[in-house]
Amino acid sequence: MILVTGGLGFIGSHTVQALVDMGEECVLVQRSKTEPPAYLAGAKVAVEQADITDLPTLLDVGERHEVTGIVHLAGSMPWPPDPDRPVEATRKALGGLLNVMQAARDWGVRRVGVASTIGVYSGLTDQGALHEDMPLPMTSFHPIPAFKKIGELLGGHLADATGVEVVNYRISATWGPRDPHGALFFAAPELVHAAARGTEPDLSALPAPAHAEDSIDLCYVKDTARAIALLQLADRLNHRTYNVASGRATSNAEVIAAIRKAVPDARIGLPTGGSGPRTHLDITRLQRDTGFRPAYDVERAAADYITWLRAGNER
Repeated sequence: MILVTGGLGFIGSHTVQALVDMGEECVLVQRSKTEPPAYLAGAKVAVEQADITDLPTLLDVGERHEVTGIVHLAGSMPWPPDPDRPVEATRKALGGLLNVMQAARDWGVRRVGVASTIGVYSGLTDQGALHEDMPLPMTSFHPIPAFKKIGELLGGHLADATGVEVVNYRISATWGPRDPHGALFFAAPELVHAAARGTEPDLSALPAPAHAEDSIDLCYVKDTARAIALLQLADRLNHRTYNVASGRATSNAEVIAAIRKAVPDARIGLPTGGSGPRTHLDITRLQRDTGFRPAYDVERAAADYITWLRAGNER
């Protein structure tokens, strides 16, 4: 049985579905009391309400379920920031990751997968493919990639110290059903939502104005989830860190064109221009060790996402 922290979240719920599709049973650990999405109804899934920062409660889950692997997708960072208690928030965030590793050791778990992010590459000036073995800048533009870098280093230390295999997932920009973020870092989710509801997109939350030629490695959430499931279930992995991505750069112009195939009258135009290098995550390592290939190009992804939203789902 695979334990998935954050298993009812955006990427987590799709990862559970992918694991179930591959024949696994899952136990989902979620801090808040939340009902599983409809697409998990009837699946071999148990839901436990537990805060990973509470070690006794987390360890108690292992008393009721035979956990053989862990996919740690719950956020181990102080987000959103707590300006009044920054030290306590940091201690609690990192404590959650340490508790997951403690549980893995106590339960005799073979492999723990830990979510990292494409954001760890921020600051590199390279064009083209970004590889897992590239030296990363010590600085960070945002708390999330800062704590993901810390998590990767801690995970490496704990893997060596405990003998538990730790695998880092450097997850690219992910979009699709149940995305709670909207236009937080990139435009695609809000462009789809605007097309589905027949309005103009609100991109005011982006860190910079969006342009048609802006690009990022954009991966549909169902592909992201399947890649994570494959990494968890592989008999053997040859590396500690894997890019989880589409393996190509997708521009806003391509997203807009794909959306307009499904919604021809969508009011989602963006000004021409763009900034920054055109980069993507190299997924050669992921492909060689798991056989992963993206199933959703941008057109199929946009159509699937719009269908989901138009079926009455809010996000």
